[in-house]
Amino acid sequence: MTTLKHQAPTKKIHSFHPPQRTLMGPGPSEINPRVMAAMSLPTIGYLDPVFVEMMEELKSLLRYAYQTKNALTFPVSGPGSVGMEYCFVNMVAPGDRVIVCRNGVFGGRMIENVERAGGIPIVVEDEWGQPCDPQKLEDALRKNPGVRVVGFVHAETSTGVQSDAKSLVQVAHRHDALVIMDAVTSLAGTPVLVDDWEVDAVYSASQKCLSCTPGLSPVSFNDRVVEHVKARKDKIHSWFMDMNLLLGYWGATTRTYHHTAPTNSLYALHEALLLIKEEGLENCWARHHRHHLALKAGLEAMGLQYLVDEGARLPQMNAVHIPQAVQSREAEVRKTLLTEFNLEIGAGLGPLAGKIWRVGIMGYSCKPENVMLCLSALGSVLSDMGLPVKVGEAEGAAHHAYAQIHAQEAQHARSKKVANLK
Repeated sequence: MTTLKHQAPTKKIHSFHPPQRTLMGPGPSEINPRVMAAMSLPTIGYLDPVFVEMMEELKSLLRYAYQTKNALTFPVSGPGSVGMEYCFVNMVAPGDRVIVCRNGVFGGRMIENVERAGGIPIVVEDEWGQPCDPQKLEDALRKNPGVRVVGFVHAETSTGVQSDAKSLVQVAHRHDALVIMDAVTSLAGTPVLVDDWEVDAVYSASQKCLSCTPGLSPVSFNDRVVEHVKARKDKIHSWFMDMNLLLGYWGATTRTYHHTAPTNSLYALHEALLLIKEEGLENCWARHHRHHLALKAGLEAMGLQYLVDEGARLPQMNAVHIPQAVQSREAEVRKTLLTEFNLEIGAGLGPLAGKIWRVGIMGYSCKPENVMLCLSALGSVLSDMGLPVKVGEAEGAAHHAYAQIHAQEAQHARSKKVANLK
């Protein structure tokens, strides 16, 4: 009989039951009950014909979300950071020169991936809160002929800024460079048009505007990337993320065992993408924009100012300056929102730590009751701290914005109906 050297913990441990939170930070977002139910379905084998059929549907739904016909469109088993690494480890060989446009935290992570892949990063800097400048990219490519890859973040989660992806891709392609685009926070929240913009490689994450469980990273690659990777003379420096091996696992005709897929998470992603298809992608984008306008009206009624200029703001990630009077207590504000209102908002990162709050309205979290709760709760906390915030003003401003949006949408529908009758 074997004697255990380490006994079970003496503290009584119960089943874990997390509190019900309203998630309005930088992610994860709340999950639709249909997606939660999908996760609880029976687990089956990853080569089961029924599961293989579901994988094909999942790829088709992802192509719709990305607006692409790319055959190689699938979810990598891992969070968005794994999707990022998957792109760089396959596309960057040791010694390759790679331009990265950095205007926030996640551009910085791209640089880290270039270095770890053995590449030589060339950094194009823009101020945090500003979009990536296509002219700066043009200048860098002219100065550095022979660059193989350009990477940029379409929607910078750390600041809530959106860059002009189409222009950046066009600049890169004029210099014969492949493009890696981070769409972690943009996919399904704002237009992502992979084929129209001719993006070569793109990655996202399941827990943002897709409103699925964290742990999956949808990626898509065009034929140029596949040919580029197949032509490499060296081995990809990661067995798990070797595109050549995964081609056999997520390919159109074969299923070669590669790893044990996170089956129940994939059920959830299938259901989350089906919800987007049922709503309609354009309606999904419009919903994020609608609730952004109401949230913006309320935040500005409280005297809060946006970090990002209006033309480059992400509707799903609202970064606002923290009032000077409460900057030293900003963590207390977030803690009070969490403990008293069960509401989560995000803090600033890097040089913006303690200077901004990040309020997310992503996926299933993007709904009027969340907007109104956030405005009411934040206004209440700031008022208690002595700021000149009148309780009810922010909610009134949001209601007024909703009324205006409703009137505009009704007028648009009437005009469309008349046009159809003609």
